[in-house]
Amino acid sequence: MAPDGEAAGRRRVVVADDDILLREGLASLLELSGFHVVGRAGDASELLRLVRELVPDLAIVDIRMPPTNSTEGLDAAGLIRLEFPEIAILVLSAYVDVNHAMTLLESGDRSGYLLKSRVTDVDEFIDTLERVCRGGSVVDPSLVRELLTARRVNDPLEGLTPREREVLELMAEGRSNAGIGKRLWVTEGTVEKHVRSILAKLRLPETTDDHRRVLAVVAFLETR
Repeated sequence: MAPDGEAAGRRRVVVADDDILLREGLASLLELSGFHVVGRAGDASELLRLVRELVPDLAIVDIRMPPTNSTEGLDAAGLIRLEFPEIAILVLSAYVDVNHAMTLLESGDRSGYLLKSRVTDVDEFIDTLERVCRGGSVVDPSLVRELLTARRVNDPLEGLTPREREVLELMAEGRSNAGIGKRLWVTEGTVEKHVRSILAKLRLPETTDDHRRVLAVVAFLETR
């Protein structure tokens, strides 16, 4: 379906959530923020139909959808990733679930996992959508903090300095070195030194691939 003149150049989005108030609220927010909402779905079947018909740039998907409200949304996101790897996917969840987050992120880049409560910070939410659309992987900060604060015997994170923990948290959220530097008010060169130190202490190989870096760090933390 060809976009009209007004919508040309705007990112095309399909929004899927069985809560009509949240779904319509998200759609309105996206339109006001410069996105073009081309479809709305209340269940996984309708989501898949719309995605196959419209092939949007981004799909925003509730993790739990009818008829069983278990993992229909996540399962649909997996099918979208297989059929349309170029489509960015952001899965929304009401609570932190490590396994579901990793299932999504392991499926490829252009993926994000965010708590629904994070939508209330409009600027941060829109920034997250843009990062995912540009090819990044985004993990909700609450999930990262849960992983970082978990204590285990012989926890390898014990060797990290407080600043390195801050950098690791932001790195696992999907932020670039430049983005981390802006958040912490330090130079990008300083962040690069911290990242090299973190990867060395965690015995993870250095890489310039942002997606692999996020997956490596979060997957490592999940297994501890």
